[in-house]
Amino acid sequence: MEELVKYVISNLVDDKDSFEVKTVTEGENTVINIVVDKKEIGKVIGKQGRIAKAIRMLVKAASKDGGKYYVDIIEK
Repeated sequence: MEELVKYVISNLVDDKDSFEVKTVTEGENTVINIVVDKKEIGKVIGKQGRIAKAIRMLVKAASKDGGKYYVDIIEK
């Protein structure tokens, strides 16, 4: 799942070193933290959060193990 998010984010931002993707698992819940530089965060969130919402929907659709996935976008 982390590789999928990395692939999507790397195609959105100009500088490939401007973000990190970290996965934290707590029981059945998995949190995917996307840490993005301040200059690139607008590209990841999108207008009115449309891109962020699409990333969350993609993660939800790709989850096959039945656990809950959460995506957090954090400014570096």
